[in-house]
Amino acid sequence: MELERTITLAAVGSQFLMGLSGAMILFVVTSGLSFVLGVLRVPNIAHGSLYMIGAFSAFSISKLLGGGSFGFWVALILAPFVVALVSLISERTLFRHLYQREHLMLLLFTFALMLIFGDLVKIIWGSDYRSIMPPDLLKGSIEIFGSAFPRYNLFLLLVGPLVAIGLWVFTNKTKIGKIARAAAVDMEMVGAIGINVGWVFAFAFVLGCFLAGLGGALVAPTMSVAIGMDHDMIIEAFLIVTIGGLGNMWGALVGSLIFGLTKSFGVLLWPQFGIVFPYAAVVLVLLLRPKGLLKSVW
Repeated sequence: MELERTITLAAVGSQFLMGLSGAMILFVVTSGLSFVLGVLRVPNIAHGSLYMIGAFSAFSISKLLGGGSFGFWVALILAPFVVALVSLISERTLFRHLYQREHLMLLLFTFALMLIFGDLVKIIWGSDYRSIMPPDLLKGSIEIFGSAFPRYNLFLLLVGPLVAIGLWVFTNKTKIGKIARAAAVDMEMVGAIGINVGWVFAFAFVLGCFLAGLGGALVAPTMSVAIGMDHDMIIEAFLIVTIGGLGNMWGALVGSLIFGLTKSFGVLLWPQFGIVFPYAAVVLVLLLRPKGLLKSVW
């Protein structure tokens, strides 16, 4: 006998907020991937591995400092810089020699790099599940729409817009951001006026990977930090940048909201098959808008 499910307004409101908070994590990671795609035209499959390294680095830094609120906040700041350092080494030694290669070669190369990073993470941290406790300020929950909503998820709702605004200011209001946009359009012309395009590309790549590390550090208190967490993320991230528009930051935000909310409401409406809903939304968007919802930079 099939059990009837009663969906209340409180449940809808709670799932809406949960979907939004999940979308913010997705956006932080996919905004970095979209930025790299937009400037460098590199489909970096290893982006998910850098997200995983960010989560494990946050765990190690927090544990080294004894955990607690101080350990969490320091880990949240330092873990993305650990990922940025890893990405800078990768870019200077490997990526900078491949920017002009075909996308298929770049896909194969970054896939191989993803496997290497996965093995390195297993060697350094092992295969055990790890976890990080949120700081005291963000522990527990508050009542919203008649349901308990985690304080940490409210924090995530603030982080996403701040990242979006920060990226917009960087790309539109700063000199290096404008140079990066110009180099994406005409690399030879930017180089002709005396600008070191190689270092501009390196900065853009590191910034995108920094956001992957930030996403990993942010997600650590909400789920188990484990080997393989990069696989699901990179699949979702590429789907999001595809439906949003390749290289379009605001498209990444819209795509993240679609993915996060459909996933959340799918769990509410049909828990056994809730994971199907965001992928069905992706298929629907691509059927109606094959090039993405917003303008692609490619």
